[in-house]
Amino acid sequence: MLDAPIRMVVVDDHPLFVRGLELLLPASTDGRARVVDSTGDASAAASLVGRTQPDLALVDLHMPPPGGIRAIAAIRRTTPRVRVVAMSGGDDPTPALEALRAGAEGFLPKSSEPEELLPPIMAVLDGWAVLPGPLLRGLLRPARSSSVDLDSEERRLLRSIAAGRSTVEIAEQLHVSERTVKRMTAALLRKLRVSSRAEAAALAGHAGLLTD
Repeated sequence: MLDAPIRMVVVDDHPLFVRGLELLLPASTDGRARVVDSTGDASAAASLVGRTQPDLALVDLHMPPPGGIRAIAAIRRTTPRVRVVAMSGGDDPTPALEALRAGAEGFLPKSSEPEELLPPIMAVLDGWAVLPGPLLRGLLRPARSSSVDLDSEERRLLRSIAAGRSTVEIAEQLHVSERTVKRMTAALLRKLRVSSRAEAAALAGHAGLLTD
């Protein structure tokens, strides 16, 4: 049970969307999440996040210059403890991948209903990356290029990460402790030379590492 609601900042230049989240998010999550502040200016995002110190920042990718990608990079650079989730109303996977490379821990479509936001937000705050299934499959579709050699245990861990399983679930599957899973995951990210689980899954799919 949460001791305090999840505090969120929204970076989006659509006032109606922001106002909708402000009104509906607390009601749809039984008070477990709320918007504490917002801005429609991407250049002001990092400053706002630094001032309010939220748990998580929701950033729209399609904003006027400097844009959502640069806002994410600035937030990660100035307040690295704050989790960042990118949002977009489009279906193009390219901006989402750029957002992950800039430091976002997840991506959610703006068509998501408020009550659908809490589970992925909780997962991100627990240290997991979140991507919609269609987007993840799209990122995994490119032609293969094998440059990373993973053993069977690393491949099994990577498949579990790509499937969105929790630390507890992976620990049970591999018959190891949660601490061991976290250590193995960190080692895997280093080996793949990526900074997030979502980027690891995308890179691995591109290299054909998710298949037997």
